[in-house]
Amino acid sequence: MSNEVIKLIQSHRSIRAFTDQEIREEQITDIVEAGRRAPTSHNVQAYSIVVIQDPKKKDELARLSGNQSYISKCPVFFVLIADFYRLKKASEIHEQPFEVGEVEQLLVGSVDCALVAENMLVASRSLGLGGVMIGGIRNNPEEVAKLLNLPEYTFPIMGLCIGYPDQNPDQKPRLPKGAIVFNENYDTDQVEAGLKEYDAVTEEYYRQRTNGLKTDSWSKQMATFSSNPKRSHVGDYVKGQGFLTAYHKKNS
Repeated sequence: MSNEVIKLIQSHRSIRAFTDQEIREEQITDIVEAGRRAPTSHNVQAYSIVVIQDPKKKDELARLSGNQSYISKCPVFFVLIADFYRLKKASEIHEQPFEVGEVEQLLVGSVDCALVAENMLVASRSLGLGGVMIGGIRNNPEEVAKLLNLPEYTFPIMGLCIGYPDQNPDQKPRLPKGAIVFNENYDTDQVEAGLKEYDAVTEEYYRQRTNGLKTDSWSKQMATFSSNPKRSHVGDYVKGQGFLTAYHKKNS
């Protein structure tokens, strides 16, 4: 049994090419409002949304995110910010201690941003738009923060390109259900069987997609991806913004 919302969600594809058609302000408003209605832990609402339409600023964010040109070319770029600055102000108003030094706050802000971003993407697609999430916004968080004038107790989590699609890519296959969905208990045997099945699927997918130029299985790609540290500078940046201080103190 299905409905139009489920079909929309299940048809997800990342869109990285956009037409020149502008997005109306009322569409942006609807997309942002959909994001604001995402679930949030303890009603903390530990996020902010920065709407970017200025071409020069998009160009700079594209550069800072690893020269991802579709940031420059999309009509609207959103930056999702984990934000505890408002909570600091609330604590000052009521003369209460402000504790955000644990890993938990880092997780809360990140999860809030992810939920908001997904709501925004689904809302965008319901309007006939397409988009792609941008993790590269964390490549140079300090420079992004300066560009966006971010205060203490905030840090950029992800970006979101939105626009009218100018491409129609095939949907990328996902891991088989047996490798990621378990009844009652985690089953490592299911994982191993699922990896073998998925490797065969992804090898064929990339062979067809690239006319034989790329045939690496998913497990081979992920092994390569996982072989080196990722954005090791982010930890120092978020610590400088006021997070993870208790964690670093306990483990120093």
